[in-house]
Amino acid sequence: MTRTIIVTGGFGILGTAVSAAFCSMGDKVARVDFAESALDTVAGAIDIGGIDLSDFAGSQVAVQKVIDQVGRPDVLVNIAGGFVWETLAQGGQETWERMFAMNTLTCVNMTKAALPELCKGPSSRIINIGANGAQSADMGMGAYAASKAAVHKLTESLAAELSGQRITINAVLPSIIDTPTNRADMPDADFDSWVRPEAIADTIVFLASPAARAINGALIPVTRGGD
Repeated sequence: MTRTIIVTGGFGILGTAVSAAFCSMGDKVARVDFAESALDTVAGAIDIGGIDLSDFAGSQVAVQKVIDQVGRPDVLVNIAGGFVWETLAQGGQETWERMFAMNTLTCVNMTKAALPELCKGPSSRIINIGANGAQSADMGMGAYAASKAAVHKLTESLAAELSGQRITINAVLPSIIDTPTNRADMPDADFDSWVRPEAIADTIVFLASPAARAINGALIPVTRGGD
């Protein structure tokens, strides 16, 4: 059965890997992103750029565009977000508000906007991107970790809220993702210990599959590096 998949943050490294994985299975994929256009194309995917998901009205526009261009969604993958390393002495309220807008509100708004359509399906899925680093925040990670911990709690709470319906919601918690940006920012790190975007995509594809039908409200660490 061909499904319709929404991938937020779809123009980024992880969003591109996840979109490509679903497209390779024959699914219809809509990549939604704040950026106006993507640097890399994904064969078979529809791109919807220029959407501010930290605004609920923007999320509603995104869902309607997906319905109009691709069809009613079956799977929502909430990847949209960002990262800032900053000590409290260096920053404060502005950074915390930015992290919650980028990581928490994008997830809340897109989920709320898509939920009525997802609940119409016979077996729908919501998969959020949390963070393994939010389990215990290190120095400079307070704002980011708190915003991702909020995603974890949303996942658990919504799973309980929707437990009687034909939909599951889970989150994957990656460690450091092997991306060009992270390599540039941490040139002396052991890249082999970082998790590859394709490995995270494999986990997301599994959670969206019928084989994962009994998994609900789970926070799943994805932390192993290498191939």
